[in-house]
Amino acid sequence: MAEIVIMPKLGFNMSEGKLIRWYKSEGDAIQKGEPFFSVETDKTNMDIEATRDGVVIKQFIEEGETLAVTLPIAVIGDKGENADDAVAEAQAQLGKTPEKAMKKTDNAQVQTSNQTLSSDYDIAVIGGGPGGYEAAIKAAQMGKKTVLIEKNRLGGTCLNVGCIPTKTLLMSAASLNNVKKCGEFGVENVEINRAGLDMDTVQKRKNSIVDQLVNGVGMLMKKNGVTVIEGEGTLTGDHSVTVNGNNITAENIILATGSESKSLPVNIDPGMKVITSKEMLDIDNIPEQMVIVGGGVIGVEFAYFLASAGTKVTIVEFLDRILNMVDKEITDMVTKQLETMGIEIHTSAKVTEITDEAVVYEEDGTEHKINTKIVLMSVGRGPRLDGIDTKKLGIKTERGAIMTDEHMRTSIDSIYAIGDVNGKSMLAHTASAEGIVAVENICGIDSSMDYGIIPSAIYIEPEIASIGMTEEQAREKYGEVSVGKFPLMANGKAKASGEERGIVKVITDLKYGEILGAHLYCIHATDMIAEMAAAMKLEATAGEIAHTVHPHPTISETIMEAMHAAADGSAINF
Repeated sequence: MAEIVIMPKLGFNMSEGKLIRWYKSEGDAIQKGEPFFSVETDKTNMDIEATRDGVVIKQFIEEGETLAVTLPIAVIGDKGENADDAVAEAQAQLGKTPEKAMKKTDNAQVQTSNQTLSSDYDIAVIGGGPGGYEAAIKAAQMGKKTVLIEKNRLGGTCLNVGCIPTKTLLMSAASLNNVKKCGEFGVENVEINRAGLDMDTVQKRKNSIVDQLVNGVGMLMKKNGVTVIEGEGTLTGDHSVTVNGNNITAENIILATGSESKSLPVNIDPGMKVITSKEMLDIDNIPEQMVIVGGGVIGVEFAYFLASAGTKVTIVEFLDRILNMVDKEITDMVTKQLETMGIEIHTSAKVTEITDEAVVYEEDGTEHKINTKIVLMSVGRGPRLDGIDTKKLGIKTERGAIMTDEHMRTSIDSIYAIGDVNGKSMLAHTASAEGIVAVENICGIDSSMDYGIIPSAIYIEPEIASIGMTEEQAREKYGEVSVGKFPLMANGKAKASGEERGIVKVITDLKYGEILGAHLYCIHATDMIAEMAAAMKLEATAGEIAHTVHPHPTISETIMEAMHAAADGSAINF
């Protein structure tokens, strides 16, 4: 079926584009992904690729002409196809006299394999989390008529029951810890022994922040012209979605349905109060004791929060260490810190049952019990496939996640999957990046994901942030590598801040000095890891970062020092 090609919107402030060059002429064959034309923006010239195979049937503007974004510039169809209707529709949009009167199209006939010219939308996004709503914004900015379907609140898990509310609770814990040590900074007349958290105030602050951000997403939808439909979307075909009993058609569909908390396949007595992170975020009082099943990021962050507030916390982890995705040297340091806070940690421990009064687990072949009144189940998350009958639709999956290529395309060309639902990297910022990649490919721009340089962050104090390979992974792949380290106790800003725990560690290859991984366990780590992400994206070497002047006094100097250690064999100030 013939396709109308429009002048793309390649930036938020772009209102028109100048066609610099046609790479194909009328009558020429063209393949999907092949450069079709070049557009001049306020920054540079950009080649735009064809989004389908076919023949150039009609071109409406000449090289050097300027046209408003989203207006038609060409029609591509199959060889020998009668594309008069598409040409007439394009000319009507341009205000030209149609070569043939347009025929009415019955939208109800637009189905899975018989996509017609007049879909309701160019792009439909199912799921309004960070991946979904940012994909919708990007699509609208690139001139696509876009609809976003969300069954709950905009912002998804991250804004409502994940990243943001968790961080507000952790900031309350950090503030409490600062009060407890304020005497070290000369603060007087503070009754430290009476300091604690008023959970009513903590919850009100958390809810206020969440509401502000969710409302902000709604404003962004309106600002960018994205249609938002509240309701549960059901994927019914390659180009169709049903929501609230209505059928919606779209040229392309982006699945961003997120994930849900998992549980353990063990017997759980209904008499025990077992909660997930979602319920944990709404607690109205600090429990005396809690057992956390799972020592991953979510479990460790909540353990830190609860222990800071006075709860006796026990972590039961199946693997041989907590935070097993983090460099082992740093994990060992974090484990000692948590134990100093009074957190009891059991690793290589398999939970076999949760009774009405205890968590039962096996460790070293021996059965143990931990009595408790409440359990936090924190054993990871799994892709949410609500409304997506993958088998019926022919969408390939692997271990419960939708399979995609590096362009975020599924086994069906018109359907893309981003975020937790594809199971590649369950992080909000990964979902956002995948959303941009998906939209750019839909718009004919060759874009792909590189999962080797995605940073991760853990928000205890000191913070933990990582990117790339751990030392163990690097040695396994490359053999000999260079490792540069710098302790926070040797950094002036860290000492002045009263937080000199931790280390910055970088791993580089010996031949070129390429940065293979970076691991920060220090104050401000989650902010500083972006420097490492940019360096690895640009393929900077350890020597280049070492010779990049960092401001003094800052915590960021620790990165420069670690790079000196990796590149030259020794840090300057340690």
